[in-house]
Amino acid sequence: MARERLLITVKTYPTLSRKHGETVCTAGVRADGTWVRLYPVPFRRLDEAEQYRKFDWIELDVRKSTSDHRPEACERNWDEAKVEAMRDLSSHGELFVDEQWRQTFALMPKLPFNFSYQFEDSDGKRSKLQVLDWEVGQLFHNCLRDAGGDEGVALAKVKQKYLGAFLKTDLHFFLGTMKEFHGFSPNPWVIIGVLPMPHPPAEDQLELL
Repeated sequence: MARERLLITVKTYPTLSRKHGETVCTAGVRADGTWVRLYPVPFRRLDEAEQYRKFDWIELDVRKSTSDHRPEACERNWDEAKVEAMRDLSSHGELFVDEQWRQTFALMPKLPFNFSYQFEDSDGKRSKLQVLDWEVGQLFHNCLRDAGGDEGVALAKVKQKYLGAFLKTDLHFFLGTMKEFHGFSPNPWVIIGVLPMPHPPAEDQLELL
């Protein structure tokens, strides 16, 4: 077990795991630039003081994952009593309904659509990668609520942001692989984070030239 200081860059949309309950994949970088992937993270079950935002620096004890052989894969030693209680509830079909932890807790709804970017790299190769970032899923649900349940309107709002506003920025992707496809699939990659950065001012670009 090692104490690590990480800059959080990625939180994926919550998914339901038979083994871990609702969980999130989190990734971040150390001060030396090397990557750490944290999974499983029962993020919405964490105490308020334990939760973190993207681009927060956090300190925590992590160890190399024993079930995931990707070099950056690590896991945190979560409160075993809490994790065991979560598993017990899951096995009884009562996942997360206990009022002891979070009286208003409800599972994140499964997304009815897959969101993807199709793009061409500097070598001219075209790729289509699914976006698993929490923010795109949350945006869809917020837009769906505001649109009174109209999925067409909600999708248009998501496209307006991700294919409109974001494409006017210096858009970067955080990429990761899916464990079940890593090492043998011709394309195991997914977009686990989207980073729309502002373009540098014109005078800065001229200085670079």
